[in-house]
Amino acid sequence: MLSEAQRQQFVREGYTVVPGFRSVDAITRLRNRAEAIVDDFDPGISSSVFSTEMQSHQSDDYFLTSGDKIRCFFEDEAFDAHGQLVVEKAKAINKIGHAMHDLDPVFVEFSHGADLAAVANDIGLAASKVYQSMYIFKQPQIGGVVNWHQDATYLIANPMTVTGFWFALEDADRENGCLWVEPGGQHSPLREQFNVIDGVGRTRCLDTTPWPMGDQAIPVEVKAGTLVVFHGLLPHYSAPNRSKRSRHAYTLHAIDGHSTWDPTNWLQRNIPLRGFA
Repeated sequence: MLSEAQRQQFVREGYTVVPGFRSVDAITRLRNRAEAIVDDFDPGISSSVFSTEMQSHQSDDYFLTSGDKIRCFFEDEAFDAHGQLVVEKAKAINKIGHAMHDLDPVFVEFSHGADLAAVANDIGLAASKVYQSMYIFKQPQIGGVVNWHQDATYLIANPMTVTGFWFALEDADRENGCLWVEPGGQHSPLREQFNVIDGVGRTRCLDTTPWPMGDQAIPVEVKAGTLVVFHGLLPHYSAPNRSKRSRHAYTLHAIDGHSTWDPTNWLQRNIPLRGFA
């Protein structure tokens, strides 16, 4: 599925870009289904806000028990000082997570197939297991910053084989908060680890290597339908979206079938695992 150049880029730089991986029709179906999930969501159930700066909810039970469910999470800036929504519900949601790829038929169809299985095989994920899905809205004007991080901080596997599969559902550029990466940064150490012990999430510092600065980082500006595959140790971030355009994206995280899922991961599941095929 991947070209030799794409495989070599993944090995060398920790990520690769596959334009036109998903069709307009497939994207439209996924976006319509995400819209329906948000429409059905009752904000009274939870006002859980996903902290894009801390990349977690720490000890928020609504978040920590969402690994095998479908739940909506608000943007940081969706509420005023009195706890009232400042935008309509449809424009206030940061993301949906974290098991749509297993529980919702439209997401299941988008998240599996021979093409994805081939990509996983090309980058060395044998007998892959898909643990997490996220539909990310990056809302116009209030879409929050996602600070520099490594996905392996929040998804712990031994050995470390966590890999992200990021689908652009709209054009993503510097204006509306595209991804930025540090090419080759997957060779740097894991800086932090987020563990949950006795129901409380804590982030531990493992290494003080600084995050990328200046020309160490490059923007990944892509068209809708593009797949970006990136290594779990690759530092990446996205700026806030202050534009009038959203930047919808869908992300899957998988590990090699021979890796072990750490029991202190925040994300735990009580439903069977499956791969991409």
